[in-house]
Amino acid sequence: MACTNHQADRTIAWWLQSMHAQNLVDQNAIIESSSTALLPTEEQSVVDLILKAILEQRIAPGTKLGEEALANIFGVSRTRIRRVLLSLSHRYVVELRPNRGAIVASPSEQEARNIFEARRAIELAIAKGLAKQIGRSELAELRKHVRAEADARKRADSREAIRLSGEFHLLLARLAGSKTLSGILETLVSQTSLIIGLYGHRHGSSCAYEDHEEIINALNSKDPQKASALMLDHLEKIESTLDLTPEPTMSQDLHSIFGQIAAKD
Repeated sequence: MACTNHQADRTIAWWLQSMHAQNLVDQNAIIESSSTALLPTEEQSVVDLILKAILEQRIAPGTKLGEEALANIFGVSRTRIRRVLLSLSHRYVVELRPNRGAIVASPSEQEARNIFEARRAIELAIAKGLAKQIGRSELAELRKHVRAEADARKRADSREAIRLSGEFHLLLARLAGSKTLSGILETLVSQTSLIIGLYGHRHGSSCAYEDHEEIINALNSKDPQKASALMLDHLEKIESTLDLTPEPTMSQDLHSIFGQIAAKD
């Protein structure tokens, strides 16, 4: 399903050029580093666990990602860890600093605003496109996902709820059928988790599953304008909770972070 439009195309191009201008990576790397990229299984598992930690806000922006520590934690070689960190840098969630190692990215205030602008352009286009031709099976999958979100909230499992709320947006992109948009949105959602970790309030900065339910209802009604309007309101609501003044980040113990995740898996 083609669900982009000229505004989304322009914003995507602008965002990629903006990130490239900061000498982060080449403009194609983000798409090549999406979940469909071919990494060895062992390395992809480590990438997935680190991304999960970011989505669940277990790992703070600015945290140093020591090669030796990660190699010991995951039981792989430092060479594999270097490739993992390179893949994560292509998603803009890790910064590789020459002679100083890798750290979890800390988006600036302006980068945070740019990321939300890009998300609005992409996700409004996705919502419009889905509303025109979404089917029963896709609606059922979305409703099942939101039930899982609601259940996590009821169990007070905030980390699971945060991860699922971000994955709802990725599910919409996947159902829209655009690998390019899905790959870009994976990075934007991960960056959003870092932004919320830096600038968000302890309560109220993550997605509300009730908003997701309203979006699903608009999709079910085949109402593109309402679906995109609800998505716009939803994203602006999240951005409005941010205090774009960074607080100092504290060092974190990697063994504690990833030990918890591995135990859950």
